Amino acid sequence: MTKQITLDELEKYLWQAAVDLRGQIDAAAYKDYIFPLVFFKRICDVRDEEYQQYIEEGGDEYAQMMIQESPIQIPDDAHWNVVFNTTENIGQALVDAFRQIEVANPGKDIDGRKVGGLEGIFGDKAIWTNKNKMPDAIIRNLLNSFNKLTLSLAACPADEMGTGYEYLIGKFADDAGHTAQEFYTNRTVVELMAEILQLKPHESIYDPTCGSGGMLIKSLTYLKDKGEEWRDVKVFGQEINAGTSAIARMNLYLHGIHDFSIVNDDTLERPAFIKNGRVQQFNVVLANPPYSIKTWNREMFAHDKWGRNFLGTPPQSKADYAFIQHILASMDSDNGRCAILLPHGVLNRLTEKDIRKNLIDADLVEAVISIGKNLFFNSPMEACILLCRTNKPKERKNKILLIKATDLVERKNTESYLTEEHIRIISDIFINYKIVEGRSTIIDICDIPIDKYSISPKLYVKSNDNVDTEDFSELLSNWSVASSKCDKELMSFTKLLGNENS
Repeated sequence: MTKQITLDELEKYLWQAAVDLRGQIDAAAYKDYIFPLVFFKRICDVRDEEYQQYIEEGGDEYAQMMIQESPIQIPDDAHWNVVFNTTENIGQALVDAFRQIEVANPGKDIDGRKVGGLEGIFGDKAIWTNKNKMPDAIIRNLLNSFNKLTLSLAACPADEMGTGYEYLIGKFADDAGHTAQEFYTNRTVVELMAEILQLKPHESIYDPTCGSGGMLIKSLTYLKDKGEEWRDVKVFGQEINAGTSAIARMNLYLHGIHDFSIVNDDTLERPAFIKNGRVQQFNVVLANPPYSIKTWNREMFAHDKWGRNFLGTPPQSKADYAFIQHILASMDSDNGRCAILLPHGVLNRLTEKDIRKNLIDADLVEAVISIGKNLFFNSPMEACILLCRTNKPKERKNKILLIKATDLVERKNTESYLTEEHIRIISDIFINYKIVEGRSTIIDICDIPIDKYSISPKLYVKSNDNVDTEDFSELLSNWSVASSKCDKELMSFTKLLGNENS
């Protein structure tokens, strides 16, 4: 009987492999080496386990026939054991195995979309054959580390394997520092978003900036934990970073999720999912878009051929409302709903006042949640969750629920997170759409002050905790915009006076 690995053993085992790379490569590149090896070892061990079970059921010939029906095919020459027993040019042996596995597992065309498949899943293969960075001795140490444990389903069930993989993603984010937000979002915030969105069986779910796939997985876990059917949920994602999109696909597979379509491309410039001449629509959309990026094709978005620019063109310096509009356009017209994690400034920056007014007037905003600082790796900023719905219930129309949860943050060592109680408090207020003194209020969109069209909970929910002040950077930004506008008006007025006196 196979001994099951404890989660603690698994986490130590996975991280030890990364420790072997210290001093050899930059911490930010750990993931490019470790994740492909984790996935490679896992699929080979699961394949061996399946084959042995078939042998016990009907012998060698039966096993040979049945293994051809496995979800993932592994050519005999591309097995972990073949690479492990290679004594020279090990990097090239790895590359050869990766290529064979990718070719043997093409995606399937289902309903006009590419589902699953392993094409490109092992990422950049050239890194393994650069002997200056990765000599055979280093690769041998890595293989030895991974060979110490068996990662079969009996030893390591899908849920546990997925949890271990998420742990590794978090460790890499913490260790790499500056690259953390490329692929990692605080998992307790993701859990809150999943609780609020309440994905249902048979629905579709989409993340346009999916990173490592954590938001998609957490939403499916929400269903699984409730004992409801989750395998028929159609999963879609897009990610601009090639390596990170490969990690997302591995992550989904390691969590036992096979019905997914993850595309590596720029969501704003080239949305991957198009249907009937517009962006495809989904029941649930959730995302943590890159914050306030400056390098994006504003001109193209201003004339967007898919009609996403329906609220107005965002400023070049901040693409937040471009992502917001893409997400709103991607919601199902009958029951679409979304949760977007955003910088708090989107709620009251003057540069986006007109766009925000159009958003409010469209009555798509169902709720806004202000959350606390330090809930993201290497970022002390406050953020918010913008919750929208295409068809709000009658009693919620022309109203917005504002929840101030900036104080609901637990901190342990250097990590900040939401506790289960925090998540319960916030989700309960949203689900019941209720007013709680000092915590939440409901405003009529007609009562929103027209000077800024601010929907910041801090403006409307008053409490005695002395944290009602706006972020200094937001105040400075708004002052700068107002000052510039005042200067232009003064110049126009001066010019007008000059014309009258001439």
